[in-house]
Amino acid sequence: MDVYEAVTSRRAVRAFTDRPVPRETLERVLSAAAWAPSGSNIQPWRAYVVTGGPLAEIKKRAGERLAAGDPWDEREYEMYPPDLRSPYRERRSDFGKVRYGALGIAREDWEARRRAATENWNCFGAPAALFCYIDRDLGPAQWSDVGMFLQTVMLLLRAEGLHSCAQMAWSEYRRTVAEVLSPPENLVLFCGMAIGYEDVKVHGERTGRAPLDETVTFVDGL
Repeated sequence: MDVYEAVTSRRAVRAFTDRPVPRETLERVLSAAAWAPSGSNIQPWRAYVVTGGPLAEIKKRAGERLAAGDPWDEREYEMYPPDLRSPYRERRSDFGKVRYGALGIAREDWEARRRAATENWNCFGAPAALFCYIDRDLGPAQWSDVGMFLQTVMLLLRAEGLHSCAQMAWSEYRRTVAEVLSPPENLVLFCGMAIGYEDVKVHGERTGRAPLDETVTFVDGL
């Protein structure tokens, strides 16, 4: 798979089979992803790759919290500005229409939307997950570095025939994850990432992208 195919075929997959992901595949992906760029090469990401019993335990504990109606953990970062302005507000709304429309869920059916969202904490059935942390003392530039690392991981997974779904939803169950992983206190959970083989029997729409002239300006020389 060439780079263009990896980029254009990557999408957030929300239905996985239980086929195990080989440890050697994950090691190969993460070893290559270590070459992702970072300012002054400080490599600010701290990733935990979880499979088997430990992942099952995280899912179980998250499910128990859901069933008990426990409130979400307060995020340690702001996911979206409280007053998201145009055009970002419309793009987010369009995503919701595509996402829930593919599931046959009406816009006003908030209970059905909630049930669909809870699949995040089962990693959509994926047999492997990555939980990505960053040191709480680091700044916006280092968070950008973490994003480049995660994108590199997702593209390399495509090269291995795997799919993924980055999940900031796990930051709302960060204490549950920490109960199993015991990360150092100085780390902030940025996101989880479901990893596995796509369940092609489950229909999932892919969201579109803005036209190039909305996001890119070419400044040509003479």
